[in-house]
Amino acid sequence: MQINQINPGTAFHRSPNRIIATLFGAVYVLVGLLGFFWVNGVPFAGPGDGSNAILGIFEVNPLHNIAHLLIGSALLIAGAGTAASARAANSTVGALYLLLGIVGFFLTAPDGGRSPINFLSLNVPDHILHLASALLLLATGLGADRGATRAREQPEPEPLHV
Repeated sequence: MQINQINPGTAFHRSPNRIIATLFGAVYVLVGLLGFFWVNGVPFAGPGDGSNAILGIFEVNPLHNIAHLLIGSALLIAGAGTAASARAANSTVGALYLLLGIVGFFLTAPDGGRSPINFLSLNVPDHILHLASALLLLATGLGADRGATRAREQPEPEPLHV
């Protein structure tokens, strides 16, 4: 009697990196799409007047929304791939968000974020969210699925039947 078995190395639920990449990807794509409802009268790139804040908290502009769509799409694609690709995407996006979270405080500090240098229309809640995202993505990317390789994720050969 032969039992069909899924290789546990490729199962979605066995890879924290694939789960996190997919969840974060879906959230960032959704936020990127929803953000376009808050950009009336806001320049394509640059700070708004405060009326461009999703839920009255997170400021956006069209460029910021496009960045969310691109990052979310990259994470979704990686999450649909191998654990190794999801791990690489989580680590890379996490590192970029860490950098953006830290640099963002310097972009918004002198004038409250109304400088043309703030081309993504960032504000303090954005920085905090970017830092939180960075910590979760980096922790998963650097800590989970260690040793995930394409070879490990190939289907195992059929077992011999006695």
